[in-house]
Amino acid sequence: MIPVNFLFVFEPPNGIQRPRKFRSLLDLSFSTARTCTPITHTTMKPRRVIVTDLMQTGYEYVLSVPVGQCKGDGFWPELTPKQMLSLGVFGGKYMTDCAAEFPAEWFSGAKLCCERHDPALNCFGILASQPLTVWRKKGWIYKEDPRGWFQWYCRYYMGRRCDDDERQTKRWRAMRRHIAQVRLNCEVGDVECRPRQRQALLQWAYDSRKF
Repeated sequence: MIPVNFLFVFEPPNGIQRPRKFRSLLDLSFSTARTCTPITHTTMKPRRVIVTDLMQTGYEYVLSVPVGQCKGDGFWPELTPKQMLSLGVFGGKYMTDCAAEFPAEWFSGAKLCCERHDPALNCFGILASQPLTVWRKKGWIYKEDPRGWFQWYCRYYMGRRCDDDERQTKRWRAMRRHIAQVRLNCEVGDVECRPRQRQALLQWAYDSRKF
């Protein structure tokens, strides 16, 4: 029988953390090296995770791959989930009721707001995401990940594998067109140029401060 994974409990920080000025974004020294490593033959004992939050109750999945390992299929995110949360993504509202599912360390220094979606918490201080209702209408939501792409990425990074992996990695690669547009129109490191596209790329695990 697969053992039940012990879940972490997170208490959201008091107050709203404001992003630094643009000039300091490049000082955040997260590495742009690949955050996932190719799958090796290392074996691990599968762990079962049981999810209970505002959007899922009793959903179960298995972590079958070591944390941070990818399939080697061209999916090489530049930022880990922890780094994304620290930089500021999705107006700080995305993970406020489901933190118990993930490592507590992800939420140390994370920019979160329990009350509302606050674009000021985003790394580039700008709104760059559509409401979840739009994602549902367009058919972008996988039934096991009702919060969308970032929830899928967090679970993938932790070691879950599911039928939606190929679709999501293709969507991630499709975002590269925005990198080309930023590079064509902006000086390298000019983080005030095209901030909306940069924020959108950051929310897809591309380190858009670096180009």
